[in-house]
Amino acid sequence: MSIPARVHFCWIGTSLPWAYVFAILSAAARGGLPEIVLHHTDTLDDGPELAALRQAPGVRFDRIDPIACLIDAGGALEIGDGLAALYRSLESPVKRTDILRAAILYRQGGIYLDMDTVTTASLRPLLDAVQFVGCEYIVWPHSVRASRSPLKWARALSLDLLRKVLRRTARGWERFRWVERFYYRGVNNAVMGAEPNARLFANYLRAMPTLPPERLKDAYALGPDLLQAMVDNYPHDDLTVHDPRVFYPLPPEISEHWFRARGNVRLEKVLSPETRLVHWYASVRTKGRVGLITPAYVREHRERQLYSALVSASCPGLHISSGMP
Repeated sequence: MSIPARVHFCWIGTSLPWAYVFAILSAAARGGLPEIVLHHTDTLDDGPELAALRQAPGVRFDRIDPIACLIDAGGALEIGDGLAALYRSLESPVKRTDILRAAILYRQGGIYLDMDTVTTASLRPLLDAVQFVGCEYIVWPHSVRASRSPLKWARALSLDLLRKVLRRTARGWERFRWVERFYYRGVNNAVMGAEPNARLFANYLRAMPTLPPERLKDAYALGPDLLQAMVDNYPHDDLTVHDPRVFYPLPPEISEHWFRARGNVRLEKVLSPETRLVHWYASVRTKGRVGLITPAYVREHRERQLYSALVSASCPGLHISSGMP
């Protein structure tokens, strides 16, 4: 058995920005998989964004009841309504999506992608596994944030300062590659894949309702922090952890360079032959740009900005060259 040939996206809310539409369209155009599913909890606002998705091959909409979805997953895991109760207790859409994405992946299998991704190459090679996650270069894993070791904190603060400098430096993303080996590798739940009922994701979901309330205040508690703990303690050999270059070619903070204006944009310098998709971190410093991104924005910036060049290359003919605003 292998991972089913489908891609899952999750969205909570009514308005779907173009930046996230491009995630779905690029998966349809470049991912090489026949089924791209947008699971959404609310009625989506109609407009050119949805019209573009309706025309994309393999894309379908799945309006879900999140509580029913989580009760179903909880029943399969024999934990009752723990996941549904946890979901109800949370106000953050991000934390709620942390639960939904894992539940959908556990029950249906496939590949889950965050909305702030752009697929650049076929995802089919990822299917030849039982389950997978990807890692990124980070400064502050939970083990460091929770530590009282002065040495660990001194190291992290030094790495953080260096990252801040490179974030602001022209072509700093290239210089970061000289020092990336000194950074921690941490898993991220922005890109995950699994067969139905995969063991890692069963463990992950079962652990979610057991987190104490004070931990749930942490933005990453249900996402990367908990997933990292599950990976660190996973006792079986059926888990693949992909290198940062596969999904996260530019890490957090450094990812701001996707949006820097520059001349002579060359994507091949940023992407590697192993890169399947790019997670560009809308939740970090680029969040404010989401509302600016439209097909017109991409047309205007594709010659001098890495992000727009990436979308243009990954969404061929896909309404970016049309008269859409």
